[in-house]
Order: sequence, then structure tokens, then C-alpha cells
Amino acid sequence: MSSSTRVLPLSAVSVLLIALGGCSKGPDAAVPEPVTGGATAASNEEVDAEQGSDVPEFPVIPTIVVPEIIGVTPAQRALENSLQSILNPVEGITVSPARCSTDGSLINDAGITSVDAQGKLTRNGDEGIFVINPDGSGTANFEGGLVRVNADGSGTINGNPGGGGDDAIISVEADGSGTYNGVAGLIRLDGKGAGTWNGDSGLITNNGDGSGTWNGPMGLVRVNADGSGTWNGEEGLITNNGDGTGTIGPPARPVKMPPLARLAPAGKFPPLKKFAPPGAPCGYVITLNDRVLFDFDKSDIRPDAADLLDTLAGALAEVKTTGMEVRGHTDSKGADDYNQSLSERRAASVVAALRQRGAGQQAASKGYGETQPVAPNELDGKDNPGGRQLNRRVEIFVRS
Repeated sequence: MSSSTRVLPLSAVSVLLIALGGCSKGPDAAVPEPVTGGATAASNEEVDAEQGSDVPEFPVIPTIVVPEIIGVTPAQRALENSLQSILNPVEGITVSPARCSTDGSLINDAGITSVDAQGKLTRNGDEGIFVINPDGSGTANFEGGLVRVNADGSGTINGNPGGGGDDAIISVEADGSGTYNGVAGLIRLDGKGAGTWNGDSGLITNNGDGSGTWNGPMGLVRVNADGSGTWNGEEGLITNNGDGTGTIGPPARPVKMPPLARLAPAGKFPPLKKFAPPGAPCGYVITLNDRVLFDFDKSDIRPDAADLLDTLAGALAEVKTTGMEVRGHTDSKGADDYNQSLSERRAASVVAALRQRGAGQQAASKGYGETQPVAPNELDGKDNPGGRQLNRRVEIFVRS
């Protein structure tokens, strides 16, 4: 399938990072770094000195990640394969297609395209059979599977989850509920704030009422809606009573422990975008959570990011591009001018690191500060650490 035609059936769903909630000890906290729910660094020091030990910090329940599942071209698959050792949706290292605006005119290259008196477009070519109705609904039957989009934004994508890449079986309802079964695991959302993700990071559950669980590599973490919770992991059983007290054991010993923050509701699946005549993909965006590269409030790349940058530079050196821009972003904490400066310095540091490794020689850097969030920094007037975490990122826009 040609890249221009593939956009036709597959311009449906973009990356959606759904903050299950969790909490943060500062604006640069990262999943799954252990942090105390709802506590500041100072509150962690309120442990009764007589206990003789600090309170281990509850880990953040990771976000549910609905990966980029539509519109992936063979070129992006090759790029993802070359970055496979560092791609990690939990840490925020992803590749997604970038699309630039077109005039909406039909690209009629090979195949037979017809439009009837009612405005229904039918195309039958080597890439498959496509039908687009005047209301934007339609079907695409091609070698990757069957895509059906309804006018209300609901629909199905029936691919091959065992085939690698973005292939998956997806069902989306108009109310935002739905399921995804693919390489990222099994994701279910009820459209009302609850959801589950069963994948490589374990089983993550958000009950939609502020409570949730994570059964994964750090053990079993449970957060209740009243601020209580438990963590059964390497430290043993840690119990938070939700009233400022808790226990660590066995043997259980009492300690002061701030209540856990309620989990923000899980979001919804975005509606499937209606079909349209194919536009031209314009490249890819590689997104890196800022904590993958930087320490808190710093713009110098951490030494332990060297392997990641080596892999990234090696992959970019093989990509045919017409331009590359490294884009820095922050959350809304702090002054606008400071965030703008920090985002510019971080973008420049990434460009310099790539050039040292023989890639990105013509790349430009630009800081956007807090102006382009991908998630809300606040929910219902309250701080949203999960959303702020998603907004603190560096993007590499590879134009092709």
C-alpha cells in the first residue's frame, strides 16, 4: 500500500495517554519511580524519629497507554524496529506518525476510484477496497485487516495482533468505551473513568472512583478512594490507614504516613476519525519523557542516558529526512519564562548529543515551554501529576 493511500483507512486513532492518576513528589517525577501518593518531599520527613527508619514511598500506579495504532507505514515500522530496545510506553518513549495538513483533494494514483450521485466514494485498487460515505463513515478492506468507522465515531479495526507493528483488534463505542487487544496488551475502558491494562507491566486497574491497583514488577499496590492503601513488595507489607498513620512489616511497626492521593479517572478512547480522501503523511514524532534524559530541573543529559542516545542516533542516521526538529516541552508548574527557557535548553542539549553521535547534523531545536500540553495539568481545579508527567517531554519531529 502506498503511504498516501494508507492514510485513507487508517487516519482514525492517535496516541492517547490516559492518566490513571497516581501522585508525584515533584514536577519531574516519572513512572514507575517510587513516590509517595499526595506527599511532598517535606512530608516524607515527618516520620517519627523513634521509629528509626524512613517510610518507604508508595510507587505510582502507571498510566494506561493506548498506543498509536493507526496509520503506521512500513517506514515507521522500520524506524520502530531500529528503536525496539528503548521503546517503552510506560516510561514515555514512543514513535507516532506525523501528518501535515492537505487541501483535501483526492489522490488518484492507480486503482479505480468513483463517486456516485450521492457522494459515496469507492476505490478498488491493489491496496484494497475502500468505501467512503458522504457523512464520513465507511469501510476499508485491505491486506492489514478490516476497518469500519460509523458516523458517530464508533467502529472496529480488525487486524492481526500477532503480526507485530500496530496490528490489533480494536472496538470503540461512541461513549468512549472500548477495547484494544494488540502488541501493547489488553486494554479496556468503560468510558466512565474505569479501565484496565493487562500488559508487560502487569495488571493495572482503575476503578473510576479514585481507587485502583497495580500488580506488577514492584509487587501489588492498592490505592483506596479514602486515601488508604497497601503495597506488598520488597519492603514487605506496607499499610496506609488513610488517616496519617500506617504500618510497615512484618513485624508491623507503626509510622506516620500521609494519606494517598485519589487516582484521577481513566479517560476515554477517542472517537475514530471519519474517513476522508487521503492526505500525505509528513513524518514521525519520537516522544521521550523528560526523566528518561534529564534530572529534575536540569538541562544536562544524564550519563546513564548514553545507551538510549546511541540507539536513537543510530536509528535516525538511517532515516531519510527532509528536516528534523527537536522540541522541548514542560508542564505548567513554575513561571512561564522559566519553563520556556528550560524547554529551549533541553531541546538544544538533545540536538548536541545527537550531533556528537553523527546524527541530526541539520536538526533544529525549539522550546515550547508549557504552551503545548498533551494532557490537563489540572483536573477539576486540582493538580494532576499524571497529566503533568505526560506534558514534560522532548519530541523529535522527523519530517519525511
